[in-house]
Amino acid sequence: MTVIVRDLPPGADADIEGFVRVRHAALPYVYFSPASVRHHLALTSARARYRALVAEEDGEVVGTAQVGLAYDSPDPGQGWLNVYVDPARTRRGAGTLLVRAAEEHLAAHGATKLFSWVLDEPGHRGFAERHGYRASRSAHFLVLDLGHAELPPLREAPAGVELRTAADFADDPRPLFTLDAEAGSDEPGDIATEFTDYEAWIDEYWKHPHLDRELTSVAVADGRPVAFSVAHTDGAGRYSTGMTGTVRDHRGRGLAKLVKNDSLHRARAAGYTEAHTSNDADNGPMLAVNRWFGYEIRATEVRHVRELG
Repeated sequence: MTVIVRDLPPGADADIEGFVRVRHAALPYVYFSPASVRHHLALTSARARYRALVAEEDGEVVGTAQVGLAYDSPDPGQGWLNVYVDPARTRRGAGTLLVRAAEEHLAAHGATKLFSWVLDEPGHRGFAERHGYRASRSAHFLVLDLGHAELPPLREAPAGVELRTAADFADDPRPLFTLDAEAGSDEPGDIATEFTDYEAWIDEYWKHPHLDRELTSVAVADGRPVAFSVAHTDGAGRYSTGMTGTVRDHRGRGLAKLVKNDSLHRARAAGYTEAHTSNDADNGPMLAVNRWFGYEIRATEVRHVRELG
């Protein structure tokens, strides 16, 4: 039985379905769909040098990788790769071949420092360490039984604050881009980011097929968005928080709780029964907010780092 690694063709429906199947088997806490896979293939900025790879054994997709450069970081030479293999098809060389292909691609485009998320389990961490990666920081996958949870009661917005939705900005989403750029720049992480390319943000985030603009709650004050909770949905009961953030000069007012609670209540009213989110382990305030809502940690992943050269 021979394992080969190749690019994922954007028009290959069977391969894309195999990609989604492997990802859900290996990482059930993150929702992928054929539409989202095609979206990343088509609309990720060319500066990212993005590639989606599949490992194939006997005509079946058994492993996947997403690979790219951190083009929106002020620090050059940083790349990332996330490799997952079907849990039923491990120890056959697929993971190693995917890592090798990913590293060769990134190195060819100038990457000197690589980052990869790995589930916090002995087998996964051991695999990363054998390939020269060292553990860095951690993040948690959290789940809330939205259909049965007792959500905190809705409360009135503070004086001078209005609750709206992302759909209200459909004609001009630039104010949300500005909010995302500021709130995201303060997120804990190994890779500093600077959102400066509005058109790339439109393509990658605003046009994402899972973005639910009606369920994305936005707090507006002083004539501009100052906090938001971004909702992604699958249309069939699963709701995910893509990002919850507040601009610096409005923090400490409880706006993160306000927008997230508003979004969760409306998501439940719309029939969503399962809520997912992720939380950097170093972001204690946001972890406290998620626990206040009743989210429970289901798994942890650890970012690993490798220096090239």
